Amino acid sequence: MKKPKKTITEHEEQVAVVSWAESASVVCHELALLFAVPNAGNRHIRYAMKMRAEGLQSGVPDLFLPVARQGSHGLFIEMKRKGATPGLNGKLSEAQKAWIEALRGQGYRVEMCIGAEEAIAVLKDYCSLGWMENGGAA
Repeated sequence: MKKPKKTITEHEEQVAVVSWAESASVVCHELALLFAVPNAGNRHIRYAMKMRAEGLQSGVPDLFLPVARQGSHGLFIEMKRKGATPGLNGKLSEAQKAWIEALRGQGYRVEMCIGAEEAIAVLKDYCSLGWMENGGAA
């Protein structure tokens, strides 16, 4: 009997992107500046209230590369998992749409990426690393 195929999570997709960026930072040192915005997930109400008081904002993209390139002040990436169902977690929320519009209006590049491969391709493009093949770092 075949086991059902495990669906990769958005967390796993994002971990793959960050792992790639860490290894690729040997070639493009600025990739070491990529960081996650802790705005997702289910939290205990007390912790959620604490995070909100510290400035947590719903809808902020998942990853940020604070490096100016190609006429942009930096790059934000909103991650979605591969195979996400449109209308559930494969679609932008109204808060995400508002943040993306506002960030673009301030001169940032913002991309929604479905899967790690798409996000890595965006990072390669942004850092002019088109010569890198198969996700490798050298």
